[in-house]
Amino acid sequence: MFKHLSNQCIFCLIVQKEKPCFQMYEDDLFFGFLDTHPFNPGNTLLIPKIHYRWVYDVPQFGAFFETAKKIGLAIQKATKCHSINFLTLGYQIQHAHIRIISRFKNDGHENGILLYEVKKISDNKMKELATSIQMYL
Repeated sequence: MFKHLSNQCIFCLIVQKEKPCFQMYEDDLFFGFLDTHPFNPGNTLLIPKIHYRWVYDVPQFGAFFETAKKIGLAIQKATKCHSINFLTLGYQIQHAHIRIISRFKNDGHENGILLYEVKKISDNKMKELATSIQMYL
């Protein structure tokens, strides 16, 4: 299944269920889970199940973003945020991923997403968020 499999890639290990996560989405191509260092409640990472380095390397590029949109709309319903941002940098983890970021008034990111401005959310709240988002998928 993996084009490139690395026991050093945390996202590959998450897809293989060797590392825990707050999973809230999975299909044949993609895997979605809550970011443990979220910018806001509900922030999700969507990754291809096959390891690709960059988002633009994913052959199903359009489906990747359509899936991100689907998840983003579910996050918006579940968290009642005013909007969703999509971010694709790819420098911290070298596995293609789309950050799906919920946005709220006065969330600390008024002038753009500040990569150092993360929230601490309890495991119980993360489980609740994942379950709530899944209800809208």
